[in-house]
Amino acid sequence: MKTDLKNKLSTFILCGFFLFVSLWCIFKGPTDYSESERRVIASFPEINSQSIFSTSFMSDFETYTLDQFPLRENFRQLKAGVSFGIFKNSDNNGVFYKNGYAAKIEKEVNPSMLEHASERFNYLCETYLDESNKVFLSIIPDKSVFMKEQGLVSYDFSLLSESIREMNSNMKYIDIFPLLSLEDYYKTDTHWKQTELLDVAEKLAKEMSVAFEDTFEKKTLDVDFYGVYKGQLALNLPAETIEYFENETLSSCKVTSYDKGYPREASVYDFEKAKGKDAYEFFLSGSDALLVVENPKAETEKELVVFRDSFASSLIPLLLPSYKTITLVDIRYIQSSLLGNFVEFENKDILFLYSSLILNSSLSLK
Repeated sequence: MKTDLKNKLSTFILCGFFLFVSLWCIFKGPTDYSESERRVIASFPEINSQSIFSTSFMSDFETYTLDQFPLRENFRQLKAGVSFGIFKNSDNNGVFYKNGYAAKIEKEVNPSMLEHASERFNYLCETYLDESNKVFLSIIPDKSVFMKEQGLVSYDFSLLSESIREMNSNMKYIDIFPLLSLEDYYKTDTHWKQTELLDVAEKLAKEMSVAFEDTFEKKTLDVDFYGVYKGQLALNLPAETIEYFENETLSSCKVTSYDKGYPREASVYDFEKAKGKDAYEFFLSGSDALLVVENPKAETEKELVVFRDSFASSLIPLLLPSYKTITLVDIRYIQSSLLGNFVEFENKDILFLYSSLILNSSLSLK
């Protein structure tokens, strides 16, 4: 009798729990965006005969329920706490974490991705460049390369860089790897720190045969910075600070963005974006498709075009005193075939500056 009563009570509690959660899911309303993970949350899948018979509806519905589950963020944090605190794991959601530093686990070099990136680079060279251009290539190592001593199994950066160099032998390679260390990167983000890059900028300037100015004043941005890995790890990690360099040249530069297809005024340092979802977008407004920066104080007529990803946003301000104009192009957001409508390439230096993360997963390059 007591056993039957316990079974009934257990069944009642379980049914009540599922009913409560179901009603919570219905009435709480859908969430569109995950601030911590910096991604769009799955919405309710479309119901039609095709999706039902192909079973895609059930798969999409499962993703939707997982993304929209009540207290999802709390459960993510609980899982991460158990994973790191009790089971002593070194990673969560594909992100390695040790001694305060986090990095994406990237175990192998992907030859097909390197080939795709090189095909895009060769297309740009063949379509827009000629003998009037000096063409340079530099690869930014992911910070996981510097975390091997902490136990992270990472890809062979020398293999990746050698492969890219061989596929792009028409470019002069500028090796910045020896100038970098783990401390040059933010602890919870993919990116590097601008104030640790003076030697990198000087090396690039020297190799491209332009003068380099290092008279900068260091300043600190008054915001708490949490990198992308904080949300992916789901750990309560401490905030970091963003430091940056300023001088009269940078303050006088005119920045024009063509991100929307028409010119609009931008800035070297965007203090509004520093308050947004990703404070790293403070540097040159993040990853705009096309930016032109003009230096009215330039003592040279030299101009530079940089094919880049987001790492260049914090580095390029250090090269602004060295050029009259620097044009930044991000072919993740603009088709390579359209560039002739916006950019003049004749008699300009050309720099391909990409992180190994992008090169090893290059399908975003158009």
